[in-house]
Amino acid sequence: MPSEQELFDELSFYTLAHGDPAFLHENSADAWRAQHVDETTKPMAVIFAVMGLYLYLEKGFTGKQVQLAHMRMARRRRSWPQLPLPKTQASIRVADVVAAEPGAVRDAMIRKWCAAVWETWQESRPQIAALAKSELDVG
Repeated sequence: MPSEQELFDELSFYTLAHGDPAFLHENSADAWRAQHVDETTKPMAVIFAVMGLYLYLEKGFTGKQVQLAHMRMARRRRSWPQLPLPKTQASIRVADVVAAEPGAVRDAMIRKWCAAVWETWQESRPQIAALAKSELDVG
């Protein structure tokens, strides 16, 4: 059986080859990173992944818009706060996404995966929303 990393690599081939200009790869990359953080993950990586999920799911950003927001954030600030790690794991894993039929079914599963991972970060939502406002003027 392939490892989670191998499955994510397979999903990345799919999302990077995807013709949608919304750039679904950014959303899957944020879900992957936010689901695989630990106490050694740099705060910037955590903030960017969780912020990406927030912008995508709550603010309606496309993956491309999230990518541009990340670039803006990187230019504006050099240090980022440490978020508490989630106490639970998301109910959807990358294996569930890869198992979904390519096309509309898999694309919908990527969104469900993002939502499941975002749900585990709800304790940090106020801090992420405040950062979105201060760093990106997104309210």
